[in-house]
Amino acid sequence: MLRFMFVGDSMTIGSAGEHTWRYRMWQHLRASHDGPFRIVGPRETLYDKGADAPVSYEHAPDVDPAFPRGHLAGWGEGWLHLAPQIGETVRTHRADVLLVSLGLIDLGFYTDAEQTAANVRDFIADARTGNPRIALAVLPVIPNVRADMDPSFATEVARFNELLAKTVADLDTDRSPLLLASAPPAYDINHDTYDGTHPNANGEHKLAGAFADAMHQAWDLGAPYSA
Repeated sequence: MLRFMFVGDSMTIGSAGEHTWRYRMWQHLRASHDGPFRIVGPRETLYDKGADAPVSYEHAPDVDPAFPRGHLAGWGEGWLHLAPQIGETVRTHRADVLLVSLGLIDLGFYTDAEQTAANVRDFIADARTGNPRIALAVLPVIPNVRADMDPSFATEVARFNELLAKTVADLDTDRSPLLLASAPPAYDINHDTYDGTHPNANGEHKLAGAFADAMHQAWDLGAPYSA
């Protein structure tokens, strides 16, 4: 049985009342994966903006009650914050595949492109201490309002994405495969987010699709994404 874990920042944990791209991916895996699987992780909540804390369990009203809530995602958390946690988390929850969307928070508040890429390497190394055969699918930093308004930040994002691609290529092994997903095609912050950064329903499908299509093409896992 494959055990998937979602790892990310505010775009992955989601806010109260949302579906989240995690839910869209779970739906896709249920429809396309030809073997048993589980969604695992130490956290279950969404972010409650009113409380300014990850304390909500209220997804969108039509979310299937069977949806497994487990994840390792946090509002305002990045590679810097999750790298020290990932090895023990992988070990405890026996994760086989990590679906990782991180980087925007790091670049926006904590580390430059080179430092962030170094934290990616630490994250991968630590994940492998938890499971030497762990597989990782990683999403680059996708379009966002800050990069749209700040050319210098856009340059930093582009530089990090280049370093991320190199890191994935350098550290990929047969025993512990790494996969860089492509940024969702035609991702438009005016139509695929509700605030220039966080995905709306359109964006959720595009993020899930980016991971699903990459895993299908590279690992023959599941099928091409269909909303």
